Amino acid sequence: MTSLFEQLAALQTEGINPRTVAIDRASAREIVGLLHAEDRLVADAVGEVLDDVAAAVELVHAAFVAGGRLIYMGAGTSGRLGVVDASEMPPTYGTHPDMVQGLIAGGQGAMFHAVEGAEDRPDLAESDLRSLHLAPNDVVCGLTASGRTPYVVGALAYARSVGCPTILISTNAKPLVTTLCPHADVYICPVVGQEPITGSTRMKSGTAQKMVLNMISTASMVRIGKTYGNVMVDLQLTNAKLVERARKIVMTLGGVSYDEASRLLDAADGHVKTALVMAAHTCSREIAAERLAAANGFVRLAMETTT
Repeated sequence: MTSLFEQLAALQTEGINPRTVAIDRASAREIVGLLHAEDRLVADAVGEVLDDVAAAVELVHAAFVAGGRLIYMGAGTSGRLGVVDASEMPPTYGTHPDMVQGLIAGGQGAMFHAVEGAEDRPDLAESDLRSLHLAPNDVVCGLTASGRTPYVVGALAYARSVGCPTILISTNAKPLVTTLCPHADVYICPVVGQEPITGSTRMKSGTAQKMVLNMISTASMVRIGKTYGNVMVDLQLTNAKLVERARKIVMTLGGVSYDEASRLLDAADGHVKTALVMAAHTCSREIAAERLAAANGFVRLAMETTT
């Protein structure tokens, strides 16, 4: 078994970036130019692993159809990114808070303050997942720039033992990552190279992970009918901006006036999909709900079906 020193030495994310070795002698404008140049490499790296991202989406979509959940697991920056992505699903797509969850090593407090040593304990990951009553129809997605974080490795090992599909997102090369964590069904490994500041994986690695998470959650929501075209039609009307956005959606897709959109949303208790079906068929809230149920929540189908 290799030592931790040897593991870290093999990681590109821990290497010294030859393009930024003089960053401490650069002006403010030169520094941000160097950082921008490095960031430009990230999207191309993610583009190289789109087949793997799509495979992850298929796992998540199947889990959602079966009533399962998507659970992100990570430490530090990676953990925070998972929590952020999960927390944005209910207001954006009207999901139950349990449907997509993010767990970070060290618990909720670690979102704001580092919890030293938590990432080195795989037993904490198992305990965290046990507290969620993990089931085989759930998907566990580990986030770790290095590919070796014990908390994440432990999470995926436990998930596998329960029978869950597993995903690992890392920013090191897949052949190395599969040896460091041999517990994933799908590996997503955009190789972003050395960080501008050596080992600071909140930078390019964090950006790459955020891009991949956006793809996984967004594509999965589209696949279960949370959009009409590219419009989010399951948003929750939790503030004034979202109320106005909902009215605009009903006006645009339902072909009605502002006042009529307001009336329909009120009658539908703020449920945009129901309001749209009511507009399309000039029907009651109850009939609209039945049409939506028959279309498995796909509002386009419910609006276009004539019978």
